[in-house]
Amino acid sequence: MTRVVEQRGLYFDELEEDVIYAHKPGRTVTETDNVLFTTMTMNTQALHLDAAWSAGQPFGQRLMNSMFTLSTMVGQSVTQLTQGTIIAQLGLTDVTFPHPLYHGDTLYTETVITGKRLSSSRPGQGVVTMQHTGRNQDGAVVGLATRTCLMWTKEAHAAQS
Repeated sequence: MTRVVEQRGLYFDELEEDVIYAHKPGRTVTETDNVLFTTMTMNTQALHLDAAWSAGQPFGQRLMNSMFTLSTMVGQSVTQLTQGTIIAQLGLTDVTFPHPLYHGDTLYTETVITGKRLSSSRPGQGVVTMQHTGRNQDGAVVGLATRTCLMWTKEAHAAQS
């Protein structure tokens, strides 16, 4: 019989605190990404859409939509950490964007597990807190976010299937 390997994230029991999980490859962001995301979410901010106006602003050019940056940071972590092993995202806090992300930049994200505990009310599940850090190709931090998720333990998920 042929062995099947299914891509998945890590279970609660496999996640280690204070380890840097580097999510590769990076994602080079484009003007199309920015315009599409911005208009799909009905964000009419000229800093994302109007090149002429943005040229006269402090950064001198359009900025990537910060919600696109946040979404991509979380998305880059999924295959390595939560694909098929998450039950629910519980929250995002402490979201900051210390440096702009521009068209043509490449976003690299890493995650550190800053806390984990078994759920007292949901056997076989645990609460995991993650710190996502997004950097551009030069290493400048373009986004930070703390994310809390409800995760399966390996044994409980196998029993549930």
